[in-house]
Amino acid sequence: MESRLRDSLHYWISSVRPDGRPHSVPRWGVWLDGRFWYDGAPTTVHTRNVERNPAVTLTLESGTEVVIVEGESHATRAEPDDLGGRLARAFGKYAAAGYSPAPDAWAGPDGGGLRVISPSRAMAWFSFPTDCTRFSFSRPDLDGT
Repeated sequence: MESRLRDSLHYWISSVRPDGRPHSVPRWGVWLDGRFWYDGAPTTVHTRNVERNPAVTLTLESGTEVVIVEGESHATRAEPDDLGGRLARAFGKYAAAGYSPAPDAWAGPDGGGLRVISPSRAMAWFSFPTDCTRFSFSRPDLDGT
């Protein structure tokens, strides 16, 4: 499952509008260190939604090789000497499409629009119903471990 998240080029993120209606958008991003990193303008509907309610669902494009990640999206920053460099290398998968951020792209005061989805639960199957799998993730920042 993790290799699918890492190697995919296209993802869908669903958030919740203030009136409770769902909102889904396609997004480029990278799976790194057990989390999903993506960026975008703070003025988008998606970002305004997750600033009010961070609950999101992340899915891949396939309806037959399914990966679904539930979690929370939060604004963050990445310093160029560590995480920023690793993120820039991971985002290299989009270089042929004209997107290749520099390691310092997310170091500014607003983090360059960088967001991270920390997973709480994931589900996957590639040969339904024989290989359905569900994972729960520990949240050290919430459970004190």
